[in-house]
Amino acid sequence: MTGFIAEYRPLLAAAAGIAALLALILRVRMNAFAALLLVSLFSALAAGLSPEASFSTITKGMGGTLGFIATVIGLGALFGAILNASGALESLAAWLTRSSGIGRARWQMAGLGVLASTPVFFDVALIILAPLVFAMAHRKSWPILALGLPLAAGLAVGHAFLPPTPGPIAIAELIGADLGWVIFFGILCGVPALIVAGPLLTAVLQRAGRLPEGNASFVPETPHQSPDASEARPGLAAGLILLPLALILLGTFTKGMQDGIVKYVLSAAGHPFSALLIGCGATWLLLAPRTEAARAEMQDALAKAFEPTGAVILVTGAGGAFKQVLVDTGAGAQMAESALAIGFGPLIAGFVLALLLRLAQGSATVAMITTGGLIAPIITAAHVSAPALGLITVAVAAGATTTSHVNDSGFWLVGRIFGLTPGETIRTWTLSTTLIGVCGFTAALIANAVLAALS
Repeated sequence: MTGFIAEYRPLLAAAAGIAALLALILRVRMNAFAALLLVSLFSALAAGLSPEASFSTITKGMGGTLGFIATVIGLGALFGAILNASGALESLAAWLTRSSGIGRARWQMAGLGVLASTPVFFDVALIILAPLVFAMAHRKSWPILALGLPLAAGLAVGHAFLPPTPGPIAIAELIGADLGWVIFFGILCGVPALIVAGPLLTAVLQRAGRLPEGNASFVPETPHQSPDASEARPGLAAGLILLPLALILLGTFTKGMQDGIVKYVLSAAGHPFSALLIGCGATWLLLAPRTEAARAEMQDALAKAFEPTGAVILVTGAGGAFKQVLVDTGAGAQMAESALAIGFGPLIAGFVLALLLRLAQGSATVAMITTGGLIAPIITAAHVSAPALGLITVAVAAGATTTSHVNDSGFWLVGRIFGLTPGETIRTWTLSTTLIGVCGFTAALIANAVLAALS
């Protein structure tokens, strides 16, 4: 018994650390950043590392992760702030209010949700766009949720599957996935998830008489119309949002090209740093404020854009520290050997672990970050290809999106904005997020089978 404990000490220390992490977050309600750092230190010491080596490992994990993550999240926040302050999102959403049929409007709101959540955080985009949902529903005498549920589903899909939102970026960095493949498979798996969990689910619930009317007692303040909002045409707004995604995809697919000027230019422009910088620059040049009042408003918006990113960046860095502890202590290798021995590959392991963490503590982002660190050793041992890494990222994101319920702040935000009771929120929003996760993961499994057949 003593020999077993000595041999598997790193794995036992990691298991105790994971149990402690859940207890600290769920029972003690400790901040996720502090809990991850504390558990990282505990796991490193319990696995046999010296204090000096433990702190060195944590520092290396934090720094190695944040060198990429902090830059991309910061640029993404800046990109979203310019789009929002310029009136581009308002213009895109207002265009949809001219839709004549409820069927078409459901699809448009779902698409708007995906576009809006890519550069802007889920809760921010929902609060910005909710008044437009109310106005359109009132004008057409439609139930609020007939438009609100597809919009929220689109926001959830964009938030889960498409960079530069923090979750998929964090997973990709932790497991070494290329963002181009993440975007490609995020679109491939996110589209069917959105179709099922957004417009189709809403239509089925409405026909069955199970779509709540909602009672929007809380109405977010109508976004202030930017002085230059009229210049932010809907087509231009959509093109600017898609620009950095298209550049990153091009940069990924140039890796198989022969060396030359075309590959050089596309590779440089397709790196996430430069793609987001180009997106920010193009948005600023095309939608730059023309008046002093508009410029002052834009500066205030840009200053506030970085406020919500701090917590995400710190939690992501702490997740990177925990991952590094698993690697340096050898616990990750032992975990990988055990998982592979029972046929638990990284795709399934990623989905299941993210789902369990999501159910346990509520935050999709924390579930993504923690799972990325846990499965990184399994991926290393399995020798996964670059496209498959993109699929694993999608699978983790799908698991972390599944089943938003009462321990998730997003659950209460959706319920409060659309005037739903907790029971009604479960029967609509929780059902929608469950379908997003299950459909996204099913699509990832199918794509993985196709990849295996082609390889």
